[in-house]
Amino acid sequence: MSMEKGQSYPQKELFRFIVTGCSAVSVDLGVYALLDAILSTNSAKGISFVCGTLLAFLLNKYWTFGVKEKSYKEAGKFILLYSFSLVANVTINKIVLSIFPKATLFAFLCATGTSTVLNFIGQKFWVFKGK
Repeated sequence: MSMEKGQSYPQKELFRFIVTGCSAVSVDLGVYALLDAILSTNSAKGISFVCGTLLAFLLNKYWTFGVKEKSYKEAGKFILLYSFSLVANVTINKIVLSIFPKATLFAFLCATGTSTVLNFIGQKFWVFKGK
């Protein structure tokens, strides 16, 4: 079975998604840690998520999934996916903190894990479908 030019092997794509995700999570965590001291926890989490999301879009589009052409449709789908993921992320963070009030890192990791799964499935099969 041969692959057409421009297609990537699933292992390479998954590896790049993981590297991109780690980079985006690092930005998310760093911004969250900085802003949590001066803003409400939910606001800090929301802003940090958006910062990580911007990095994730750029890296996933151009590097992970190798999409070179500009597309407002892709950008719109990405924004819809990440809007849904943002709500899930902040909600999971809030729920975990309500159960374990001092477990900020644990709540962050639960929220991030949930949105990561949603984002990979959404990007692979909807946003960058057929690329």
